[in-house]
Amino acid sequence: MKLKGIDLIGEYTIKYFDDYLEILDENNNRIYYENSYDYWTKREYDECNNEIYFENSDKYWFRKEFDKNNNQIYFEDSDRFWIKREFDKNNNEIYYENSRGIIIGNRPKEVKQYTVAELEKLLNQKIEIIAES
Repeated sequence: MKLKGIDLIGEYTIKYFDDYLEILDENNNRIYYENSYDYWTKREYDECNNEIYFENSDKYWFRKEFDKNNNQIYFEDSDRFWIKREFDKNNNEIYYENSRGIIIGNRPKEVKQYTVAELEKLLNQKIEIIAES
């Protein structure tokens, strides 16, 4: 079934009121809203109920992406604004960047490991490892 341009597959709740109508999905997320002034919104959600897409009758839209831990890792909108984020295994934000040039990096420093032979090759000389006192 299609209503207001939305494919309705599964169970949905359609609510009519005096001055607006809304459609809710099986998780009670509002996927469509329209008022008596012809203003409307459409929304999409992922399997974890994160809002991943929004658009309205004013031609504004945005989309979001989430990682497996439901951290928002990407955002972009119709105004060409975007945000990228990275999170560590404890869900701490370790990187942030946006379209206005703001970059905040808290990524852990990478520790490089070398064997004695690799160090000698890099330094082009023999080395001896001594214990710190």
